[in-house]
Amino acid sequence: MTDLPPIREVIARHGLSASKALGQNFLLDEQLLGRIAALPGDLSGKAVLEIGPGPGGLTRAALRAGARVTAIEMDRRCLPALAELGEAFPGQLTVIEGDAMKLDHADIMRGEPFAVLSNLPYNVGTALFVRWLSGEAWPPAWTSLTLMFQREVAERIVAEPGSGAYGRLAVLAQWRSTARLAMKVHRSAFTPPPKVMSAVVHVTPAVMPEGVSARVIERISESAFGQRRKMLRQSLKGVPGALEALSRLGIDETRRAETLSVGEFTELARRLTG
Repeated sequence: MTDLPPIREVIARHGLSASKALGQNFLLDEQLLGRIAALPGDLSGKAVLEIGPGPGGLTRAALRAGARVTAIEMDRRCLPALAELGEAFPGQLTVIEGDAMKLDHADIMRGEPFAVLSNLPYNVGTALFVRWLSGEAWPPAWTSLTLMFQREVAERIVAEPGSGAYGRLAVLAQWRSTARLAMKVHRSAFTPPPKVMSAVVHVTPAVMPEGVSARVIERISESAFGQRRKMLRQSLKGVPGALEALSRLGIDETRRAETLSVGEFTELARRLTG
């Protein structure tokens, strides 16, 4: 079933408006939505998790691609519009009313591998992203993350050492995953237009380096970039064994966190993993 009314018409009929409090910005361009839904590859018959579908613009693009979508939405105003979409694609859409930050996503997906495809609400996007990247279990339950962020956040995820955007997000996204900026999206594509530009990031799991604890690299990156203007000898002095590990690795403790490569953070974490 592909003969659906324009998203703008759905929004008007249900009296919907984007909630600033929920970080909503609706995408209406169906060609653009189709391009985003194509980024994870062939979705036919695949399980997809979507956070904050709103009126269902990206949802319908995924459904048209043949995906089986589980959508988590906490704005009950949007539920009738999503219910109509479920009727148009029988058996393909499951809608869960709730807060994605409080739910176990792997449990919701019943242990099945799934792709995450979402125009993330701005107010929870980074927190959800860090959550998906964290934890010792690897490979993760998700097979890919295709996520819309504010462009500034997207650039931080794919940043290289030495750049102003490079920080904790880059380390977490790159030490055991591959992250790329897949598409830039102009603010005018949204209703209402946000004050900033946006971009879509695509992340896929890579091989986890042996002998490295996720908990350790998370702590190191948090400490190092929590005081990014200070030298490592100052920012990491609260991490037991960190300064000794820097010395053993031949990393000058007068360097700053933004100069360390993802590989150097990984080696430092390996030395501290016990």
